[in-house]
Amino acid sequence: MTLEQIQTALPEMEPRIIETARGAVECAVTGDGPVVLALHGAMGGYDQSMLLARAAMGARGFRIIAVSRPGYLGSPLVLGRTPEEQADLCASLLDALAVPEAAVIAISGGGQCALQFALRHAERCWGLAMVSACSAPIPMRPPLGFYLMRLMVRFPPALASMRRGAATRPERTARRSIPDPELRARTLDDPEAGPMLLALQLSVMERMADRMPGTDNDIKQSRRPFAYLVERISAPALVVHGTADKAVPFAQAISLAARIPGAELLSIEDGGHVSIFTHLREIRPKVRSFFEAHAPRR
Repeated sequence: MTLEQIQTALPEMEPRIIETARGAVECAVTGDGPVVLALHGAMGGYDQSMLLARAAMGARGFRIIAVSRPGYLGSPLVLGRTPEEQADLCASLLDALAVPEAAVIAISGGGQCALQFALRHAERCWGLAMVSACSAPIPMRPPLGFYLMRLMVRFPPALASMRRGAATRPERTARRSIPDPELRARTLDDPEAGPMLLALQLSVMERMADRMPGTDNDIKQSRRPFAYLVERISAPALVVHGTADKAVPFAQAISLAARIPGAELLSIEDGGHVSIFTHLREIRPKVRSFFEAHAPRR
């Protein structure tokens, strides 16, 4: 699999800088239909927000607003360090785009912002999907690989070379995120999930320095004590999580689904943090049908 083949998994899109009442936000907008706000995790940006939303929902039937959260790519960190500030920024972005209401889908580190959006802007949130998403403090230290990536930011030529090499060794590139050889092979052989997974992993090495401020901030936010009153969330909610997730413990998903009134829980047996790719054929129909069932009728 070549870098060019992997890049075909990335949706063709041009990011836009949108002036909001809270500052200029980077996003990409595509599709038609009910609006879904897509929030990436650590080491992300609008490109990953879009890719992850496409993985979870498919490419048709919804208007996706893929956001670069503060500290990622073209959205400065000063726009909002806390999840509360980021949620208010998302509301301001909807204002600037003349969007009255939206569902929100969050992956991994985007979970805190999504929960705050559902709490602080309940009248504008018609649905909430949390996929492998953080919803409670994470006490563990970041993996060693994160510190190695932070070092690599100082050596752009080496990083570019590593990215080119990673594209030619897909099995090795995916090994860290999917330790099980059989599951890894099955995922990489999938004509849709394989290229998407590798595109996401390789995107981390593209403009890595512009992804690091937000990642450092997300780590700080996820390790501070916080307790959201999620019992007050009124939007329909779907929680999707792998039982073997080592980055965000499955116990968080169980607790969150039990506390949000009427929330659904889709447990991915033996699924890890990248279940959205390893179990794409199980997750996508569920997320898509959830949004279709709760989308506003016009």
